[in-house]
Amino acid sequence: MLSLLKSSTAALIGVIHLRPLPGSPRWAGGFDQVIAAAVTDAIAYREGGADAVVMENFGDAPFTRGAVASETIAAMSAAAVAVRAELRGLPLGFNVLRNDAAAALGLAAVHGGAFVRVNVLSGAMVTDQGIIEGDAHALLRRRTALCPEAAIFADVHVKHARPLGDFSIEESARDTHERGLADALIVTGTGTGKGADPSDVARVRRACPDARIFLGSGTTKETVSVYRDHANGYIVGSSLKFDGVLANAVDPARVEALKKAL
Repeated sequence: MLSLLKSSTAALIGVIHLRPLPGSPRWAGGFDQVIAAAVTDAIAYREGGADAVVMENFGDAPFTRGAVASETIAAMSAAAVAVRAELRGLPLGFNVLRNDAAAALGLAAVHGGAFVRVNVLSGAMVTDQGIIEGDAHALLRRRTALCPEAAIFADVHVKHARPLGDFSIEESARDTHERGLADALIVTGTGTGKGADPSDVARVRRACPDARIFLGSGTTKETVSVYRDHANGYIVGSSLKFDGVLANAVDPARVEALKKAL
């Protein structure tokens, strides 16, 4: 099993926000620059002491609620080759936005991915892409066939979305953990770079006392202490960029400072 799911110390997972990929509206050519930026961020996370890295097609907005295009998977695969060469053994995960968990598992199978992030594993969420339904049934079976060692990190009431129906965060967390069989739960704020409500994290912990819980947005070295009693780890991107600006490269000094604060 992935060591992040067994460790007694809090884990830091750094996010590589890939620049716009071929086929996306903001694609401007220059795939070599896409790879170079991803590699630069991977090195910064490694040097700063991150415990793992997750790569996502963040620059491809607006996202699809269904399967991504073949060129997106091809581009992410090429980036994964370059990134893995610089991680020197750090676990690598995949998040294919908005919710193409099947593609993420395919990438994990090919590139030795340690985990995938799934925005909607159980239930249904109303998002800016429309209604996205989870399909834990198909995904868990696909994992068994492709890469049974890859862990599934699943969001509960994911950012940029609201649940379809009157489901409390406790109910959704239990369904995702106990019925969707997620290996770890992710709690986020309302959007990218926005911190989770500490009371939401506490509620998920009370609902699923044996679950591994990760914070999935907005964590900084100044706020991390708020979540320490209930979180097992943190998935962080925005606050680790130079000057805390999302569009900038990852600052290894910020990674190191957050790691020390955990």
